[in-house]
Amino acid sequence: MPLLLLIQSLGWILARAPEGLLRVVAAGLGTALHVGLPRRRRLLRSNLSHAFPELSPAARDAIARESCRRLVETGMLSLASPFHSPDRLRRILCAGPGLEDMLRERRDHPRPTVLVSAHLAYWEAQTWMAVLTDLPLGDFGVIYRPLDHAGLNNFVRRARERFGMRLLSRKAGFAEAARILRHRGCVGILFDQNAGMQGALTTLFGRVCSTTELPGILAEKFGAEVRVITAHRRDFWRVELRIAPVPHDGTAAGVVFALNRWLEEALTADTGLRDSWLWSHDRWRHQDRPTARFRLESRRSLLAEEQRARGWSHLPRRTRLFVRLPNWLGDVVMALPLLRAVRAARPDMEFTLVGKGPFREVCELGGLEFEHYVPLPPRGIGYWGHFRALAGRSPDTYLLLTQSLRGDLEARLTAAPQRFGLVRPGHRRPLLTHAYRRPANLDPRSQHQFAEWEAMLRHFGLEGSVDRRPVAPPPPPPSPTVGLICGSENHPAKRWPVEHWSALIHRFPGIAFVLFGTLGDRSITDTIVAACPGARVENLAGRTTLREFGARLRGCTVLVSNDTGGMHLANALGVPVIALFGPTNPVRTAPVFSAVVEILQPPGCPPTGGARLEDLAPESVAAALRRHLGPPPTGV
Repeated sequence: MPLLLLIQSLGWILARAPEGLLRVVAAGLGTALHVGLPRRRRLLRSNLSHAFPELSPAARDAIARESCRRLVETGMLSLASPFHSPDRLRRILCAGPGLEDMLRERRDHPRPTVLVSAHLAYWEAQTWMAVLTDLPLGDFGVIYRPLDHAGLNNFVRRARERFGMRLLSRKAGFAEAARILRHRGCVGILFDQNAGMQGALTTLFGRVCSTTELPGILAEKFGAEVRVITAHRRDFWRVELRIAPVPHDGTAAGVVFALNRWLEEALTADTGLRDSWLWSHDRWRHQDRPTARFRLESRRSLLAEEQRARGWSHLPRRTRLFVRLPNWLGDVVMALPLLRAVRAARPDMEFTLVGKGPFREVCELGGLEFEHYVPLPPRGIGYWGHFRALAGRSPDTYLLLTQSLRGDLEARLTAAPQRFGLVRPGHRRPLLTHAYRRPANLDPRSQHQFAEWEAMLRHFGLEGSVDRRPVAPPPPPPSPTVGLICGSENHPAKRWPVEHWSALIHRFPGIAFVLFGTLGDRSITDTIVAACPGARVENLAGRTTLREFGARLRGCTVLVSNDTGGMHLANALGVPVIALFGPTNPVRTAPVFSAVVEILQPPGCPPTGGARLEDLAPESVAAALRRHLGPPPTGV
């Protein structure tokens, strides 16, 4: 059966069916829409979670169910209304506050008017206002987007124009709308918060969206007043039509801000309108394009103007980004400049970091601003349930800086609609929704881990430079103090021999040394201290938290370190570092912040590593240390 004939037949049946039966059918279909479409249900929950975080999940679900039911009621009424008589429409629709006032004012003192409607249920009722009054509509046009199906479009157009309003096609441009306003008529416009690249960036409920500027442009150009029209549901197929003025400053931007603010206040204060708004439509999706996720992009942005108009010190952070941190300290530190760049590029994003508990202090020390930190739970029965519970936070995007299936499954359980990650040749990550694939012809040994992550983020929209400056470099200590990191948590071959550390200390008898490390490094540092009697050596291995470790690092003139996470942390804090590399590859994992770093490798070692660290002589390290400290005292 042709589509038009099918729709006309269905509308004819609905127009003649008992309302009691239709009520039951609408409730059942609305519930099925909410329950039976998981992706749509997640969108409903996400939109309501962002708009009303103060409400309980149960309260938000109740709004979602009612919104789905009203969407079905509206669809049924839209199909049936072309077959309803004016008397039947009068039983459905009644005049609420503002309708008669506007029409009377337009009759007695006509002036150009922009009549704005939001994405509320029972939108069809707005075209029937002429059946409620004897007052003339006057020159009245409604801007609409034509349907692609010509026959169906003509059917809809005839149904909506039968009471005196004229539909003005967007495809034909806005010349007729301009003519109507120039002659003090009225133009109706749907106020859209998903206007794509043609819209202007603003906020709704503090969340960045793309809003149509057309109501504001027309109001400013023609000095038009702006009113909103709303259909308030009183019962099944019983609607009250209300019209209210919206004060504004006369500028196009001011109208956009005023309308968005009106909508926020209306949906917050009026539970009936809240239930009628179409929460199942993704009104904030414009900024979620994967290739532009980490920048704000549109033809025009009003965000700075809106921030000033609302008196905000910064944009509200309502776009929820979860970041799964790497599992090693050094990798976390290397990622910090990139995460800071994302924060600067998307000031509207709320950062939730997911990682090992102690890494929270690392991110704070490294100058990364974030709103929430979710420590990884202990392995066991509740591990996966922990991530399933995070779905209640409705993350928008999950960025994974890990390469494990475990991390991908964690992200999948949160129900984040976008899960970004890096895929290396020969690997599969099917749980990602969007992947940056490293070029197969690129030798990973020749590319720094930082550059690989940066390429991924730029693939997903990050632009501009990345600030690698360390966090507030410390002033030089009053007397030289040398920090030493003599252990290595994950690889014994990365450790410079104990006797070499002792020999280095003996070459600097007038200098204070501080030994850092984990509790597992304690046996190494105890041996070094025992081999240096009388030397000024403080052994802090296993005795500091990460925050205390950072504070003591900042008191060092220079740090000499194996290839460890502590080396990277010192670099982030602006402490000069002498980094000892043997089997590992400094091209891939050298410190990334712009503080002073000197890489030392054994003689004959390739730039990409592969030599024995014990072949790096104490004399070579001592020479480098003197370059940072100056010459030793006379006679030493």
